[in-house]
Amino acid sequence: MTRSLQAVAYTRSSTLESAPDGRRLGLETSRGATPRGVEDHPRFFAGFLTSPQVASAGLLAVADVAGARYYQQQLRSSLDPVVTGNGDRLRFESFSGCGGVYARLDVLAAGLDGGEVGHGTTNVDVNNPLREALSRIGSDDPLHLRVGPDELAVTTLDGPVVEKKVPLPDRWLRGFAEAQVTAAGFDLRAELPAAEAVRFLRSLPRAGTRGSSRGVRWVVPAGNVLRPTTRPVPGAICLPGPERLVALQRVLRQASALRVYGPALTGSAAAASAWEVVLPGMRLTLTLSPEASRGFSGEGGVLDALATDEAAGDAELISVLLAWEPRIDVGDLATASGLPAERVRAALVRLGTSGRVGYDTAEAAYFHRELPYDAERVERHNPRLRAARDLVGAGAVVLDGNLGTVTAQDGHAHRVRDDAGVLSCSCLWWAKYRGGRGPCKHALAVRMVRRGAVSGQAEVLVEGGAR
Repeated sequence: MTRSLQAVAYTRSSTLESAPDGRRLGLETSRGATPRGVEDHPRFFAGFLTSPQVASAGLLAVADVAGARYYQQQLRSSLDPVVTGNGDRLRFESFSGCGGVYARLDVLAAGLDGGEVGHGTTNVDVNNPLREALSRIGSDDPLHLRVGPDELAVTTLDGPVVEKKVPLPDRWLRGFAEAQVTAAGFDLRAELPAAEAVRFLRSLPRAGTRGSSRGVRWVVPAGNVLRPTTRPVPGAICLPGPERLVALQRVLRQASALRVYGPALTGSAAAASAWEVVLPGMRLTLTLSPEASRGFSGEGGVLDALATDEAAGDAELISVLLAWEPRIDVGDLATASGLPAERVRAALVRLGTSGRVGYDTAEAAYFHRELPYDAERVERHNPRLRAARDLVGAGAVVLDGNLGTVTAQDGHAHRVRDDAGVLSCSCLWWAKYRGGRGPCKHALAVRMVRRGAVSGQAEVLVEGGAR
């Protein structure tokens, strides 16, 4: 697994301090993207939180996920959360070190008071002393929130900084990209009122508890409750690794509802799902990969978008129209760009692969953000994509109607069949996953070559010679 060290610098550590008018929470920001370009320490908000205890618990839940590994727990993670200002809300995001849980706290307009929300994305410092202080916030404590440097620090940014160096695995970056592609295929499957939400979530096992199940569970909506089932019957929802929802325990006292999102199940295979707790002026969502041992990075949902030259050009055009919108309207982008809606959606998927858009299941819409990392590594270091391009470059693909033959370096030939746009392959990857984790490298190579043959943008081999 490719890893690098990401240097994250802050003007000082984030703190929670007492003041005459209540408490003041200062969240320090690192280098990030804004409408004015890249800034070292952007400022996104200064004002009060309408539900201080709820916001504190939600932020701690996001930090819990950022510092957790739900698989191979002996290894530790210490990635700082990401904050995005979308003009009308603040979004705090994190990803677990194991790559299988994505967390997001949306602090909506109703949760903010007395300040304008800026635009941009950066890391935010959530250190251990701050976590301890946030856990003691009372329900009646007024809390002023500042996201970014204070007025004095703005004029002294050349001074000392607090720097962290954290490992940044490629699979973590790819996971951020894959999670939003996966969530875009979800629909609302169940909604539980507060009492049932609390009962259900408290009934789930925690990691390490005696008798806890670390496997895949299934639940079925029955009125306002979720009932367990031993198999994925019609209407069932997959709950993969229920102990991974432990971070939601922090906000149960303030929950007004639990919403569950997922795909329409077509077989017995485990599937990802999203679990959203509705809070006063906020939403906390955890998206789980299909299995605790299976991170989002290997799902392959972005590979088709990465492999098309058309989507690359479309994505470049769409990127200049995003404007840090909290809710991206595909129809508006289609009108502004002159592209069909389907091409706009494909461009958004591609932008998601570099962390430039996320997906909000509650609003069934993309939103603009810019991850403060070298997110282009997602494409450069994707092993299947690299392998497929190597196969195409080596002339290993031969087309014959709806069939494709891909000859590997060892001389073994793999047959790829195109059935109305759905590709299948004779390789072991396809036999194991049946397309459930995206296309194999052979199918991806065939799709690249076929698109090149149609567009005339690539020289390909067909039966009978070169064309």
